[in-house]
Amino acid sequence: MNKKTGGLIAGIAVAVIIMLLPLSGSGLEPAGQKCLALSLMTVVFWATGVAQSGFVGGLYLILLIVWGVAGPDAVFKAWYGSSTMWMIIGAYMIAGAVKDSGLGERIAYAFIKKFVRSYNGIIVSIFILTFIMSVMIPHPWPRAFLIMSVMAVVIKSANIPKVDAVKIGFTVFASSVPVSLIFLTGDSTINPLAASYAADINVGWISWFKYMGVPAIVASIITLGLILVLFKPSQPVTINLEEIEEKQKALGSLTTIEKRTAIWLVIAVVLWLTDSVHGINVGWVTLGVAMCMSLPLVGEVLTPKSWGQVPVHVLVFLTSAMAIGTVGGQTGMNAWIADTILPSKMPENMFVLAIMIAAVAVVVHMFMGSVIAVMGVVIPSVLVAVEPLGVPAIAVALIVYAAIASHYILPFHHLNMLVGQGEENGMYTQKETIRLGVPLTVVVFILVIVEVIWWNIIGLL
Repeated sequence: MNKKTGGLIAGIAVAVIIMLLPLSGSGLEPAGQKCLALSLMTVVFWATGVAQSGFVGGLYLILLIVWGVAGPDAVFKAWYGSSTMWMIIGAYMIAGAVKDSGLGERIAYAFIKKFVRSYNGIIVSIFILTFIMSVMIPHPWPRAFLIMSVMAVVIKSANIPKVDAVKIGFTVFASSVPVSLIFLTGDSTINPLAASYAADINVGWISWFKYMGVPAIVASIITLGLILVLFKPSQPVTINLEEIEEKQKALGSLTTIEKRTAIWLVIAVVLWLTDSVHGINVGWVTLGVAMCMSLPLVGEVLTPKSWGQVPVHVLVFLTSAMAIGTVGGQTGMNAWIADTILPSKMPENMFVLAIMIAAVAVVVHMFMGSVIAVMGVVIPSVLVAVEPLGVPAIAVALIVYAAIASHYILPFHHLNMLVGQGEENGMYTQKETIRLGVPLTVVVFILVIVEVIWWNIIGLL
């Protein structure tokens, strides 16, 4: 029996067991029990890779409707209840435009030529480039692969041995984890989703940076320090600047497509920064800019083929992950989970509360693996539990999100790490991920403590 078959049987077995348990006496209604059974089955399917995440998510959505757990309005609320899904579509298109136009590669070469001279310089430059690119490319995967393509040239030109090349490749993807938390558009797939759980406040580009900027920068610096300590080079590195310059010259002068891409990026960033002034949601700005990049005269950056930049399976997966929280709240599953796994009386001390919430989130994440799925289960449940304390919903959502979005031991715990694994990608294996992931668990709790301190300073708490 292979892993996929075993996962299929295990998932179905979990659903059957949940449905056979006498949970009605514990306060869980039949609809909530069905939702719990299907949700846990889906999580098992995701964790064991029964099928591509989109197929599993699509099955979950259909079963919710067919089994009478919830109607289409609740199941597909992600598409009309907010701009999140539309923002993701726009973000993928903008990211593809920056990458395909050559603008991102040009910026990366210019930066390396001017500032990088050593192995440590390469590692630091990866973090800085990831930070810079997170403003222009609103998704971590194309951003990481673009930087990796540049680093491949650096590795080759400096004759860096394989053992050190692996460390550089690993850093490209590891840096994307904390740096993606700094800006709302740092990860336009998950950051807006986390913000959407805060019904008490409309989180825009500036407000996200206000709440998460400082804590995420601290986490990025600590992660950088850990990599420099744990992944030292086997020998000194000398950068061949002549080859870098040749690659830069090969790009030629700025093309019309690059210029137009740059102009639309500036427009997007300005509108993101001023969302509190013009009042247009960040999601509609992102989608609108992407659509305008296809217009004649002012655009023609995106073409009909650009729709291929948007992975349908990711959209289905996100819809299903968001449905866990939505349907779970409607059926009473979230409240039941909160009563079951969380203490009846939550600590009033905000530091103790944050550490406890983070610990619960990390434990659940260890087993579920998916950041989005854990958010869908944990955030609504914790919101119910802390409601008597009057803690802002945005604080609860961001504590849970920061904990699980910065935590991983194995590659499957974080998609940013999973997509980079392998000889043809970041060159690293599970070994490097575990080596950094274990000490990073401590960083998770440092991060949530920094959040509480920072939020007290700015008046959120």
